[in-house]
Amino acid sequence: MSLIKVDPFRGIDTVFRRMNEVFDGFQDGGVRFEIGEFTPRVDICDEAEAVTLNAELPGLDKNDLKITITDNSVLTIRGEKKREAKLEEKNYTRIERNYGSFSRSFSLPKDLKTEAIKANFKDGVLSVSIPKKEPSAHKELDVRIS
Repeated sequence: MSLIKVDPFRGIDTVFRRMNEVFDGFQDGGVRFEIGEFTPRVDICDEAEAVTLNAELPGLDKNDLKITITDNSVLTIRGEKKREAKLEEKNYTRIERNYGSFSRSFSLPKDLKTEAIKANFKDGVLSVSIPKKEPSAHKELDVRIS
């Protein structure tokens, strides 16, 4: 029995590119549609004191991940899930797990302290927490009438 690899999503990168063009106008809280061989699932929670992002990344090591923040407004998670080195020697009849590189980007709200970001990777889950800035107190100024 020979294994034939079928890619049911061939051409979907063009759809993602066009969707990104449509949504480029959204700055606050937007999510970019990303392409890659592997797309991790992400939960984002907007709590009172922080925004927390949890990404499922089974089979990865923390050294395979890179997190960046650009212009205090876009958080990007990049990485690569590597395939077993000796795949050819095994007689697979089905391969369903995803492998390859990925990149996910998220627009951040403006009220975050991006310099205080914290990330933790445990049991295949990446947790990123960004605390919120203290709300600025409204300042009242008396205006003298002449």
